Amino acid sequence: MALGKNYEGQDCSFARSLELLGERWTLLVVRDALYGVRRFGDFLAHLDIPRAVLSQRLSTLVDAGVMERRRYQDSPPREEYVLTGKGRELWPPVLALAQWGERHMSEAGPRRVFRHVTCGGGIGAGAMCPSCGVQVPVEEVEIRPGPGADLTREDPVSVTLRRPHRMLEPLP
Repeated sequence: MALGKNYEGQDCSFARSLELLGERWTLLVVRDALYGVRRFGDFLAHLDIPRAVLSQRLSTLVDAGVMERRRYQDSPPREEYVLTGKGRELWPPVLALAQWGERHMSEAGPRRVFRHVTCGGGIGAGAMCPSCGVQVPVEEVEIRPGPGADLTREDPVSVTLRRPHRMLEPLP
């Protein structure tokens, strides 16, 4: 039996979420936006994604209200892509998938380490800080390379993420 192309027959919020976020590249775009990637060229270089696919994924995320386009230059016109509040709410599930992957898919150890800026504690399951006991909003998280980080890539995003970087802060 062939699989359907969408979940429109499902009466399920999880299925509706997959309809928007379940495509192969979409959560990687969201992850990079959480890291502070905003410009099309930086997404393109860091993800090694085909230009047309990236354009479609960004348009879909903008249309769904997960991201918004913001003009950062008038001549020539250039726009960046910024997570909305709706998009920032994806931080806990993106973190959960990353942590699951670190436990089960990474023999070299974590590629990224997340720290609570306020107290310096690590970020645990559910984006909770075990040190101070609060659920940490993405705006209060610093990302650092972990022992399993790939330090050989030379795209601007990879180079920037070799140093501690506050989540959501635009990359230089």
